[in-house]
Amino acid sequence: MRAVFILCAWLCIAFAGFAQQSPRPFNGLLLDGADKPLRNARIYVSDPEKYAQTDRKGRFGLTNVEADDTLHIRYDKQDYLIPVAGKRSMKIRIINKGSVESEESQSLLDYGMSYVGRREYVGYNSRITGEELMATGCTDILSALSGMIPGVTVTEDFETGAMQVSIRGAAYHENSAPLFIVDEVEVKSIDHIQLVQVAYVIVMKDAAMYGVRGGNGAIVVRLKSAETLSNGL
Repeated sequence: MRAVFILCAWLCIAFAGFAQQSPRPFNGLLLDGADKPLRNARIYVSDPEKYAQTDRKGRFGLTNVEADDTLHIRYDKQDYLIPVAGKRSMKIRIINKGSVESEESQSLLDYGMSYVGRREYVGYNSRITGEELMATGCTDILSALSGMIPGVTVTEDFETGAMQVSIRGAAYHENSAPLFIVDEVEVKSIDHIQLVQVAYVIVMKDAAMYGVRGGNGAIVVRLKSAETLSNGL
């Protein structure tokens, strides 16, 4: 009898520990004021580079969202902050720029982890800080990356002097050139950026969030703020 009691106690402790370690689903739906889905919005809690992205039906999923957390939503170059306030799922409506409504939705919660598994997205493959780039001794971003990240190939066009880059593992379309994004703005080249200006660079083999344009992957650059540069950081 004592052995049975000990076994039951052990199982209760084990299940409790498993429940604490298991990720908790947080499912959401992002709509406009007319209840039309908003796609390609980014939603995160603390790390802006680890986010969920809404699909064509406005759905997204996160894990381990705490009751006192705040959801950060980036859509159409606007940022929205929405306190979780104890909710375990959320239907969100952006009425207009600056006006947001939210409510808990049991129907979203009922999807459980399978919903999160289909929506959750981590937006980067490799992240390199500006300090790490400068430590290579190179003078430009692409040359520094070629020696740091496997699969990134950089060559120089001897006629024009332009740097050409490709990311192995990306689904090539037309040519091998990846998409360049600087502070969330698409640019044709990053050759003009000095390494001292760079906060970090993210190399994405899967850049599906940018649609067809991201078919060759993407190199995303985040620049330091003017205040940081003036302080020599």
